Amino acid sequence: MLAALGFATIAVFLTAIMTKRVSVLVALVLIPVFFGLLAGAGPDLGKMMLDGIAKVAPVGVMIIFAVLYFGLMLDVGLFDPMINRLIRLVKGDPVKVALATAVLTMAVALDGDGATTFLITVSAMLPLYQRLGMDRLVLSGIVALGAGVMNIIPWGGPTVRAMAALKADSTVIFNPVVPAMAAGILWVLFVAFMLGRREKRRLAIASPAVSLAGAESVGAAAVRTDLGRDEDAVPQRDGAGKIALEKPWLFWFNTTLTVALVICLLMALMPLPILFIVAFAIALVANYPRWEDQQAHLVSHAASVVTVSTMIFAAGIFTGVLTGTKMIEAMASAAVSVIPESMAGWLPLIVAVTSMPLSLVFTPDAYYFGVMPVLAQAAGTLGLDPTVIGRAAILGQMTTGFPLSPLTASTFILIGLSGVNLGDHQRFIFPWAFGTTLVMTAVAYATGALAG
Repeated sequence: MLAALGFATIAVFLTAIMTKRVSVLVALVLIPVFFGLLAGAGPDLGKMMLDGIAKVAPVGVMIIFAVLYFGLMLDVGLFDPMINRLIRLVKGDPVKVALATAVLTMAVALDGDGATTFLITVSAMLPLYQRLGMDRLVLSGIVALGAGVMNIIPWGGPTVRAMAALKADSTVIFNPVVPAMAAGILWVLFVAFMLGRREKRRLAIASPAVSLAGAESVGAAAVRTDLGRDEDAVPQRDGAGKIALEKPWLFWFNTTLTVALVICLLMALMPLPILFIVAFAIALVANYPRWEDQQAHLVSHAASVVTVSTMIFAAGIFTGVLTGTKMIEAMASAAVSVIPESMAGWLPLIVAVTSMPLSLVFTPDAYYFGVMPVLAQAAGTLGLDPTVIGRAAILGQMTTGFPLSPLTASTFILIGLSGVNLGDHQRFIFPWAFGTTLVMTAVAYATGALAG
């Protein structure tokens, strides 16, 4: 019963947001509440929801101040010189922009933290996409692909969980899938090339009189570059200029502060929310000494802050209800029980192929500590090496799948910063993300990584 309600919750949620019947916020709150009541959790539902909110609260605080910080830096013109250099480097070519996005994402993702990867990469590339008129879904999609394939690294969350659950080290779980991961990286670069070429054709058709090769001549003020909202959503306030460009000392101060912030983020010297809060407070005083200007900046970014943060807290309610009602545990047991004995020999391939789509259903803890150990035990009884199941799982479960899953808060950081809708993002990049898993699965099978 609980398993059926759990799967129904996920199915109704995905249907609602992908068909745009309701907003993501409404779906994240009301759908789990409805099914939680059906599961008989009425008296405890409030506590479950609060527990879920408490778990995502640090992420919510971090994204609020990250949006404010990078929004401030965009407003004062910190990124304008970099954007102009990038435009000259890529010569206005969307293909080169897309490839640069993929390479930057995979480089930043080496730290193993999805939230940090999205914050740094999207903040760096979004102004360039806006300047050239490229689709933001291409940005969110390529970043999702790059971060997903790199999340297989041994210090990434899914692989760490797989090693812990199976009591195995990285030489057993990760090393055999290195060739598959390399193939996944090449696939991401291929997809970035294809999406960039498609954007190039679209932009050429939309503006046939304007040469993309001359896009580097576009002025810095041609496009608004505010994080998490459309270019025209919030009007530029009176007297707000690129003050960092007008005062060289302020430009270098902002540059130093931002570099120091990124280094601290990568080294995790302090909790991420605290780093952003402190950095934003320093930046706000330095760039806007007058109280009136500080308030004006906060108000100008209120829309994007509210939109993103409310979705993250709503996501906490969603996962809190699924976990608190034990629907997740019941779904895990049901997922294992449906595998027929005749297909047991194909278990590693089944796990690998289904791993990415199941990221939309199971949280990483639920899958790696609930579903995967049972599958590994079943493999062991069939004479297979249980660690093969771990290798199969990391080819998609919360690796290629995590940047699309509504069960991870970092997904909302990605779509919030990119300014795209979750349903649109999922529809746009799901086939390519699933393709990444299929490519890696084929290579892993061919190289013997999935053989017991």
